[in-house]
Amino acid sequence: MAPAKIRGALNIGFQMAITIGIFVANLINYGTAQIKGGWGWRLSLALAAVPAIMMSVGALFLPDTPNSILERGNTEKAKQMLKKIRGLDDVDEEFQDLVDACEAAKKVQHPWKNIMQPRYRPQLVICMFIPFFQQLTGINVITFYAPVLYKTLGFGDSASLMSAVISGAVNVVATIVSIVTVDRFGRKFLFLEGGIQMFISQIAVGLMIWKNFGVNGEGSMSGGKEADILLFLICVYVAGFAWSWGPLGWLVPSEICPLEIRSAGQAINVSVNMLLTFFIGQLFLSMLCHMKFGLFFFFAGFVAVMTVFIHFFLPETKNVPIEEMNGAWKAHWFWGKFIPDDAVIGHHHPSNVELYGKVV
Repeated sequence: MAPAKIRGALNIGFQMAITIGIFVANLINYGTAQIKGGWGWRLSLALAAVPAIMMSVGALFLPDTPNSILERGNTEKAKQMLKKIRGLDDVDEEFQDLVDACEAAKKVQHPWKNIMQPRYRPQLVICMFIPFFQQLTGINVITFYAPVLYKTLGFGDSASLMSAVISGAVNVVATIVSIVTVDRFGRKFLFLEGGIQMFISQIAVGLMIWKNFGVNGEGSMSGGKEADILLFLICVYVAGFAWSWGPLGWLVPSEICPLEIRSAGQAINVSVNMLLTFFIGQLFLSMLCHMKFGLFFFFAGFVAVMTVFIHFFLPETKNVPIEEMNGAWKAHWFWGKFIPDDAVIGHHHPSNVELYGKVV
């Protein structure tokens, strides 16, 4: 539904909702931990029903997308929906693009078979590697286990929960930064800047833990100042993730796939993401026990690799309509050879290859 020029900002609204949810959950956990009698965790768990009810009610009012209506053969209804969500009567050119894309998609019946074709190799690789790398940034260490991590590093019970609240608040603010900047500076710039920021902060955190706890993991933080510096470094890391790999890990795979492979591309993206989330969630505590400070170097190594990957293999996609995304791939130094010429030239933009060569 999103117009190309603000598609990034609107898409990141998804990540914004996640970060607010994490922050609210941290606040609830901090509050329920103060309840005497030890039953606060039950209240914390039960309150998850509130967003579930909100989503269920909201689903009743959610309109279908013009694409979805078109795919079911209701052309006039799809056009009216496009007018409604754009707030314009003159949507003929954009609607024709949607109709053309839908007609092309109908001719191809097998999205899973299609995405294996060489012409869709860029989308397949990006839809696999971005969610893979996103989870290996180490962010789940913070979001899943922040109180456990802070307590392990010498914070008290209450202080560890409050530290999780602080890093959760940073997460929300940094996501707002991403919404404001993603369509101005572009996806690639944020990916690279966030990667460098996360790498530096993770190395610094690893060095601090090594200094205080050594190779054996025995020791403690020497006082409030060092603990504050550690919390600050983790917040720098969280901010770097929240305005780069966090939201863009969902945005980029969602906007690079043409209609005929979009369902397969999104399924791959979500599946890889959830699979890695599961493994990291299961393994982190054991890894922390065995690797100690080395765990942060482990994740920093992956951050370095994925930042280099983005630099060389991801073209800029800001302001590029989804129906014309092949122009950006065709102009890319590596992916261009996979994209046939007939996949690029459109009737509205006869010189897409030349145009996107200048953009990229």
